[in-house]
This record gives sequence, structure tokens and C-alpha cells, in this order.
Amino acid sequence: MEVTQMLAVHSILVKVFLGFLVAGLFIPIMVKKPEGFKKASFIYTMIFQAIATMIAFAGLVAVFTGDLGWALSTIIMVVLWAVMMYIEIKKYKLIKVANLQNTDTFKVLKSAFLKISILQILLVAVMVVLMVLKAKGVISL
Repeated sequence: MEVTQMLAVHSILVKVFLGFLVAGLFIPIMVKKPEGFKKASFIYTMIFQAIATMIAFAGLVAVFTGDLGWALSTIIMVVLWAVMMYIEIKKYKLIKVANLQNTDTFKVLKSAFLKISILQILLVAVMVVLMVLKAKGVISL
């Protein structure tokens, strides 16, 4: 597989991930029962980690096979990946151990889920915009 193909796969996975994150906004809105929220959060986190890992793998393969080097943009992507994984794992652990039978706790965690999802969407969107600007030669990272 050529580097351009690997970068294309990486790009497609990022778009799929962005779509997944947007779809995830509906979890706290649609799930009404605490047990369902806990289960949906678990499934969401597993899919999140799977897609994020595929993105990282495709990107790292492209970096190493294409001798692309560790440009600032690549370093930012790796750091962003680590931060997003950390946030997602912490979010899931909090939902897992929380007493969701308490109505106030349930509401707070649903709100936190929504806010974290919006933050993650913004992080990915900003990185996509930066990479598009880099590809067009508007900025150099």
C-alpha cells in the first residue's frame, strides 16, 4: 500500500470518526433509562476507541512507511489522540461507577456526556481544518 493510499484511508477514517462523534450527541438525548445510558455509553466508548485506534494506526503507518517525519502537525495529532482517549476513558469510568439511579446524578452525567462530545467534535474539526489549510499551503505546520 502506498503512502498516498494510507493517508487517504486515514482521512476517510477521520471523517467516519467525526460522523460517529456527531451521532453520539443523540445518546444522552434519546436514552431515558439509567441502565440504558450506562450500556450505550459502554458501546459508544468501545466504538470510539476502535475508530480512534484505526486512525492512529493508519497515520503512524503513513508516517513511517512514507518517511514523512515528525512534523508539528503530526505531533499535534498524536497529542490530540492521547487527550481524546484519556477524556473518553475518564468519561466512561465516571458513568460506570456513578449512581445513575439518583436523578440529579443522571442529569449531570448526561449533560457532561453532551458537553464532552461537543468538545471532541470541535477538537477533531479544528485538526481537520488545520490539515486542509496545510494541504492547500495556507499554513505550514
